[in-house]
Amino acid sequence: MGTLRLGVNIDHVATLRQARYATMPDSKNVEPGPIAAASLCERAGASGITAHLRSDRRHMQDRDLKRLRANIMTKLNLELGHTPELVDFALRLQPDEICLVPEKRAEITTEGGIDLVRQGRGLGSTVQRMHLAGIRVSMFIDPAAEQVNAAAELEADIVELHTGALANAFTEKVERQELDRLRDAAMRAANLGLQVNAGHGINYRNISLIRQIPSLAELNIGHSIIARALLVGIETAVREMLALMQDYRG
Repeated sequence: MGTLRLGVNIDHVATLRQARYATMPDSKNVEPGPIAAASLCERAGASGITAHLRSDRRHMQDRDLKRLRANIMTKLNLELGHTPELVDFALRLQPDEICLVPEKRAEITTEGGIDLVRQGRGLGSTVQRMHLAGIRVSMFIDPAAEQVNAAAELEADIVELHTGALANAFTEKVERQELDRLRDAAMRAANLGLQVNAGHGINYRNISLIRQIPSLAELNIGHSIIARALLVGIETAVREMLALMQDYRG
């Protein structure tokens, strides 16, 4: 295995900005800036920047993504729900990768993986459109064999395994069960030729559990890094996470 890469999700930099400036985006006082944060993450060693454009635009705005596309030096991974409007936006934006996620208006954060078994029929044409545009496609899925198989059948390039259940495990028994599910899904995905990423709820404590999942290429981490950045600065927060990811055996 190569080095385990880190994609930093900067949504919550925009969340903080929107808390004060949502109604006055053109104010000269608008802060903090997601683009400046992304640059600092890259300088600290992040391999990519992840941002989720939600239908309700609760944090990242269209203009944020356009500025990120123009300014970042690594790669841009755009998370989006599978709606015609967002798919068309992605094709215009031309990120390096998209990650298709489920989206419910009432949720605080994405609550589970996209159900490829039930929704797959509509996804195939989107995968083809993205590939024709040179954009790699990731599917954010729960660690289940049928979801991994469906991602391969849809000709996705990547699966991002939803690690939320492991992150939220409240007993060692549940932890072991969730880790086993993730291990099995990761091995299955790798055997099917898919790149294996992981994300959701990963923090500075449970990263030791995440490291026990085989075949991982990249972790996408947002909330815990931005939360840590409030205390130590964003470059230090990224470097601390990268230090905990070092020497991953795969």
